[in-house]
Amino acid sequence: MRSIALGLIKVYRYAISPLMASHCRFYPSCSCYAQEAIEQHGFLKGSLLSARRLSRCHPWNPGGYDPVPLQNNRSSRMAK
Repeated sequence: MRSIALGLIKVYRYAISPLMASHCRFYPSCSCYAQEAIEQHGFLKGSLLSARRLSRCHPWNPGGYDPVPLQNNRSSRMAK
């Protein structure tokens, strides 16, 4: 599923996105965010993070810098 989702994102970024006007509220763009989220967190959690990000894309949200949250590392927390 991960590779299919990443493939669809790449198709969107290179075939569809250039045909639209650039008006993204966030940095990185939603497609870059989705790609990073799926690569870092896996298909399920990455998709949920991406959906949450897309739900915030509306005229009343100021946007701005919104990076993908870091993955929790359980082993580093247990060592402390």
